[in-house]
Amino acid sequence: MGMGIFIIMIAVGAILTFASDWELDAVNLDVVGLILMGVGIFGTAVYTSVLRRRRMVVPPVAPTVTDDDRRDLL
Repeated sequence: MGMGIFIIMIAVGAILTFASDWELDAVNLDVVGLILMGVGIFGTAVYTSVLRRRRMVVPPVAPTVTDDDRRDLL
């Protein structure tokens, strides 16, 4: 799942909680909307933290030897 899925979950949850006036006997749509918004916010936070770790650049440990360095040794 990408970032877009989590944003859609937040939007659908907000619509169910704040903009709908449907009433079902078996399901409380306000609670379902709050759960969707919570999962969307949590998923966005986790996704961005994982993405930040993937993009971290680690400097090389050993210097890179180029062709010019090899010619100087001869």
